[in-house]
Amino acid sequence: MPACTLAAAVATALLAGGCGSGDDWSRPHAKPTAVGTPGPGFFPAASPAPEATITPRPGSWNGVRPPEGYRVVLLTAGEDRQTTTLVSAVTAWAEEERVSLRTLTATRPDQFVPTISRAIDMRPDLIVSAGDALVDPLALVTPNHLDQQFLVVGAELAEPTENVTAADWTGASFRGEGLGMSSAYDPASFTPERAGRAVRAGAAAVLNGMTGIVLWLD
Repeated sequence: MPACTLAAAVATALLAGGCGSGDDWSRPHAKPTAVGTPGPGFFPAASPAPEATITPRPGSWNGVRPPEGYRVVLLTAGEDRQTTTLVSAVTAWAEEERVSLRTLTATRPDQFVPTISRAIDMRPDLIVSAGDALVDPLALVTPNHLDQQFLVVGAELAEPTENVTAADWTGASFRGEGLGMSSAYDPASFTPERAGRAVRAGAAAVLNGMTGIVLWLD
């Protein structure tokens, strides 16, 4: 095989495996710990109760990063602008932080639960969900997998278990079909900047063990 062809094949294989360290996920790795510490105002004065909503000080999560090779599965469903903005934010965060990222996309409702199950079977450090269509399926699946951490960005579960963290803001906050859209729902609020903040703040919370809550990021 010519050298240029071999190089192209190697590059394609690396891209297929996701971003970051090139980890093939074939072996267990140590439980990840945060790199850096949150700034003042990130943690509430008292330990938050399950399902509580907290409002961390803006930017207080900026000093926290995942360790290189942090294994993340991005679950996504939907082609609307809001969802694609969230997906782009997760991808940009993974590239910048050298996260090992795999993406699973569900295109039909009958694929939602099986796709979530596939993500769990991959045993990532974190599963990130982008797309309102996944909220109800996540509410069905996540209580049965308490050892797997989830982060929902731009939406939230109505009754999250201890392994489901959400990063939300006014203009987002979809909580499932039974509750419908919030009266304050605003597709224009899904900006790249706000989505990026949600991913970083949410990941910082999970890495610091502050899970099962909603981070409100207005």
